[in-house]
Amino acid sequence: MLYTNLKHLETAADHAKVIGENENVMVICGRMGPMCIPVYGIAEEIENKYSHVQFFDMEFDNPESQVIRNLSEVKGFMGIPFTIYYKNGKVVKATSSIQTMEQVTSILNQEFGQLQKS
Repeated sequence: MLYTNLKHLETAADHAKVIGENENVMVICGRMGPMCIPVYGIAEEIENKYSHVQFFDMEFDNPESQVIRNLSEVKGFMGIPFTIYYKNGKVVKATSSIQTMEQVTSILNQEFGQLQKS
């Protein structure tokens, strides 16, 4: 299991349920390594600000994460984490390796709409 404060996806069935029941989902599939930890931290930091997006992690080495590792959108990826953005159950964007706050929020805003004001 990943030691993050995000909600964890442990099975392919969990993954299917989450993307099927939520309009906007971001899943970070990685390890507890130097390229992944900053991306988890960004998601943890902005999760409450983007209340219209559901944030999850999934362990890259879990056999169940093949649902992410086998996506056509990640075929050429060389680094982890794989960060997948789903809208209405479909992949709308996928990135690999470390990302900055600006990169992540830009994708969230473009794919899921601007930050919700509270």
